[in-house]
Amino acid sequence: MNVKAITKQDTRKALIDAGAEVMIEKGYTNCGIQEVLSLVGVPKGSFYHYFDSKESFALAIIEEFDRDFLSFLMPILGDKSQSPKERLRTFCTAKLECMRAANCRKGCLIGNLSQEMSDQSETLRHALSEVMTKRLNIFTECIEEGQKLGEFTPTIDSRILADLFLSSWEGAMMRAKTIKTLEPLEVFINLIFELVLKK
Repeated sequence: MNVKAITKQDTRKALIDAGAEVMIEKGYTNCGIQEVLSLVGVPKGSFYHYFDSKESFALAIIEEFDRDFLSFLMPILGDKSQSPKERLRTFCTAKLECMRAANCRKGCLIGNLSQEMSDQSETLRHALSEVMTKRLNIFTECIEEGQKLGEFTPTIDSRILADLFLSSWEGAMMRAKTIKTLEPLEVFINLIFELVLKK
């Protein structure tokens, strides 16, 4: 690969990274392209060289955010040195610490955009739905493994438990952002394992 190609790819990645930062702070609607360009330091023409529209830019951001999230998630849920229950708790604790470090701001870009754009753009809704389904599948596998090992109740379908886990987690993230305290996440972590994910 020549130097020119690498530079172009770096510019595209820089635009996506800057866009993700603005979008997670301000949402899709209030994410201005000019603000993103100013952060990266490139002219407006460069943006439309890489992206056809703001919507296609958001799709690229969603894809990159999902890739980053999976690179964080898979080492945790794939850690066979821990039991499935321990892996889920490790995930919760790690994400809680991320929220603590962010002072209960930002949250999950996928969750934020899902609340804002699902009724506004069918294209974005579909992309967000695919990301959420992918996550649901991953957590379902972990919970199903835990059921086979006797860690979780076998009387509720693993996919239903995973759906409840993820939906409750996203709700707790939203509330933590709203009231600016980690308490909703702490309540979720305590109750999900004590009352739901039990033998």
